[in-house]
Amino acid sequence: MQVQRVDHHELFEQIYTQAPIGIALASPEGQWTKANPAFCQMLGYTSEELLTRTYQDITHPDDLAGDFDYVCGLLEGKSKGYQYEKRYVRKDGQTLWISLHVALVRDEPTNEPLYFICHVVNISDRKAIEQKMAYKEEIFNLISTHAQEIIYIASTDGKCQFCSPSVQQLLGISPDDVLGKTNFEFFHPQDLERIKHINFTNGSLLRLRLRHKDGHYLWIETTCKMIGEAGQNQKILAIGRDISERKKHEEISAEAERIASIGSWEWDILNDYISCSDQIFEIFELERSRGPLRSGDIFKFIDPADGKRLREHIEWAIKGEPLDFEYRYVNADGNEKHLHLRGIMSFDEDDRPIRINGTLQDITERKLVEFKLQESVERYTSLKKYNHDAIISFNMKGNIMNANPVAIEMTGCPVSEMAGTPIARFIGEDNYRHIEQGQYELAEKEIDKILHVGGHETEVLATLAPIIINNKNVGFYLIAKDITEQKKLLIAKETAERMSQAKSEFLAMMSHEIRTPMNGVIGMTDLLLETEGLSGEQKEYIEIIKKSGESLLAIINDILDFSKIESGKTDLIDGPFDLKSVVHETIDMVKPGIREKKLKVGLTLDDKIPTPLFGDAYRLKQVLTNVIGNAVKFTSEGRIDIDVRLEEVKEFDACFRFRVKDTGIGIPVEKREHLFQPFYQLDNFMTRKPQGTGLGLAISKKLVQLMHGDIWIEENKEPGTTFVFTVWLKTKTSEEISIYQHEYERARTDSLRILIAEDNEVNQLVLRKMIEKKGHHVDNVVNGKDAVEAVKRAHYDIVFMDVHMPKLNGFEATRQIKETLPENECPFIVAVTANALRGDKERCLEAGMDAYVSKPIRSESVLPLIEDFNNRKKASSWR
Repeated sequence: MQVQRVDHHELFEQIYTQAPIGIALASPEGQWTKANPAFCQMLGYTSEELLTRTYQDITHPDDLAGDFDYVCGLLEGKSKGYQYEKRYVRKDGQTLWISLHVALVRDEPTNEPLYFICHVVNISDRKAIEQKMAYKEEIFNLISTHAQEIIYIASTDGKCQFCSPSVQQLLGISPDDVLGKTNFEFFHPQDLERIKHINFTNGSLLRLRLRHKDGHYLWIETTCKMIGEAGQNQKILAIGRDISERKKHEEISAEAERIASIGSWEWDILNDYISCSDQIFEIFELERSRGPLRSGDIFKFIDPADGKRLREHIEWAIKGEPLDFEYRYVNADGNEKHLHLRGIMSFDEDDRPIRINGTLQDITERKLVEFKLQESVERYTSLKKYNHDAIISFNMKGNIMNANPVAIEMTGCPVSEMAGTPIARFIGEDNYRHIEQGQYELAEKEIDKILHVGGHETEVLATLAPIIINNKNVGFYLIAKDITEQKKLLIAKETAERMSQAKSEFLAMMSHEIRTPMNGVIGMTDLLLETEGLSGEQKEYIEIIKKSGESLLAIINDILDFSKIESGKTDLIDGPFDLKSVVHETIDMVKPGIREKKLKVGLTLDDKIPTPLFGDAYRLKQVLTNVIGNAVKFTSEGRIDIDVRLEEVKEFDACFRFRVKDTGIGIPVEKREHLFQPFYQLDNFMTRKPQGTGLGLAISKKLVQLMHGDIWIEENKEPGTTFVFTVWLKTKTSEEISIYQHEYERARTDSLRILIAEDNEVNQLVLRKMIEKKGHHVDNVVNGKDAVEAVKRAHYDIVFMDVHMPKLNGFEATRQIKETLPENECPFIVAVTANALRGDKERCLEAGMDAYVSKPIRSESVLPLIEDFNNRKKASSWR
């Protein structure tokens, strides 16, 4: 096979001519000697034009120095060729970036430089792109280096790929500390949990906390977004800024809003969008809404009537007036609030409303204060206007400021004429001078009349009250009470008191006059019945005398009891007793009547009744005797049922209910309201002989009330009558009960030495026999002076001291005994008096006497007193 011969010169010429890159030859001096079409086209010159120029002519001035260095290197043989980038200047003046490969061709035999071969590639487009990229990189570096925000790029798995230097300033760490790491440890635990559930695809604005190198947290507001195409190396770009100070100010502002109960809001009228601060939702007690609020939503929280007024105010605001609106809001729980809405309208250049900025304040507390103030003002105004006393106000100069209608009537001068004139014209110059000098108490005493412009006077009782404003006395109120009628009433009261005193003195005298002989009658019958050898007829006569005396004594006691209770001077004893025993003893007292009528008695006592109870057993027995006695009295046949129950217990107090039901003739309904009135007798409408005074139930009612209870007739369709009453008695602690029971068991009667000071021989004999029958030693004297001497000579345990005696009365004798003997040697002094009226007991005790008994003296009152003294004496020695 024949090989075709290749013309290499022709081939190289074609390559040179057709090459897409510039190829040129230049002499060692820089003169262009040959250039292919691509090179000429690249520079915009023709071949002929280019060959008239050197390489320095088309080189950018800034690159000449570099060219010179490369040419020198080739000429000096430092390198066979260089490739570098430089700029040419085209014929049209534009700069052309090229990539140049230059080599030096030498003569082989002589090694002399012949020419430079240049290969030129146009890189202007690439260079433009590189410059643009370099510019962008430079800008990015400037931003990332100098920005205050942290610029952070992370992969989708959270590893950091870039972090700006600002992280050093904000968090105290360098970018190298976080590159290639997830860096989750820098997030606050609460925020980290929230971040894990955020979708960054569409971008998010987050507020989170990042930990500084020294350990404290900073609030960072971060914009996060996913960048890059899905599935193609996507990244998360985050730009965060420090908002710690702003957050602090926001919290301070929010706290200030919370303290002031005020929230801020803005209404974008054009877009109908309302934005509110957190405090707005707090005021309405609602969770913060995630969606936008519209104007229509606001009216959901306003009463329709208030909503209509609000629309009117908004219309006024559109016309340029400030929005100022108060209304009442009731939440879902029914709680009422008072709110104050304020706002300012903003307008565009065409005066169209575009926005309202405002506040909403909870003014409930202020409104309540205003309501109270208004109420106080109205009360004050009403007090002045409708007060029955004259009220005149005047300033510190003594000039009248105002007056109420009563003052106008009292002075005969209207306020219009009175205002500004001196108060002295109505109270006198001297009295006003006392006020000027600060002698207010003296002024109040001296101002006893108000002058009328007509010349007459009104007697008054005056009071001065200072007018204090801001802790400063700015004037006075003169309050003048017309005492004309009161003086008349005072005279009537004094007259009534004198009549009452006369009545009391009369009852005291009658009591003394009746009780003294009755003491002898009843006492002697007691002694006479105990003598031996009496026939049955004699005993019967004595019994009749005794019963008649006791009936007369009961009438006297009822009258005196009622008089004492009416006067409010009845004192209840707070002593221990057994309630069950009191009930049994009361029934025993009325048993003769029960046996005589052959009545059946039912008694029910509550097992829960404690023992002992503390109260006045005597008065309780008196009430029981009245109620049960009436039941026996008005029941001719059948039965009587008595029921005692413990109703209620409060700490150491207990309420007891007593119910007494009989099968008697009953009481008409129309008569029941009179039963508890004094001197009203049941017999009056029962056609039976009157007995007693008609005071029993009246006394019982008052005694029950003193024991904090009540008494009434129970409605019952069955025959007979049912009386019910309640009383409150004290229940002491278990320790006190134990002591009481121990002392009660130990109590026994020992022989005592007793002195009787009594000038009446019969009374002396009766009392002596009663005491001696119990085994006590008795001495007696007939006047107070002898009583004092006897006590000085010998020791006595008890002295029965008559109040009215010759030489020295009982009061004075007691005083001398108390002054003469030491306290531990003084006898127990018992006052004996026929007076049993209001204040008698108190006068005896004030005189130093230790106890009190009234005449006629009966063993039932004397012997328990002696026994009680003996028990206390023994208990004292035991302790």
